[in-house]
Amino acid sequence: MKYFEVRRAINAPADRIWAILTDKAALLAGDFAILKIEGDIGAGGKVKLWSEADPKRAFPLKVAVFEAPREMLWTGGMPFGLFKGERRFRLTPNQHGTDFHMREEFTGPMAGLITKSMPDLQPLFDRFGDALKTKAEEQV
Repeated sequence: MKYFEVRRAINAPADRIWAILTDKAALLAGDFAILKIEGDIGAGGKVKLWSEADPKRAFPLKVAVFEAPREMLWTGGMPFGLFKGERRFRLTPNQHGTDFHMREEFTGPMAGLITKSMPDLQPLFDRFGDALKTKAEEQV
């Protein structure tokens, strides 16, 4: 199983961070490595996302878990579970604000083959975490 993840301690309440994570305009206005996003970032919503990782490709995603302001899960992949990506966002309150954790895992029978051809997404994950921290803390 291949995965990428980022963690950031953010000096802001979880509800402020959640508001950014679920606001398409906010995600496009920052340095989140997202070029375009369509759809509904809400419970059961469907989203199409264009990322700097592959600007010509739209990634169709489903919002499978939406527990505001704690956890959200976006899922996508191939039919029959041949390849699946799951991006989980977690917000955990701490004494100074919120711990943010985002992790994307790739699984399925074709995961080994597909992930070999994927670029290293870690720099984009790090940028996302930094952008979220900056945006949430500037609103304090």
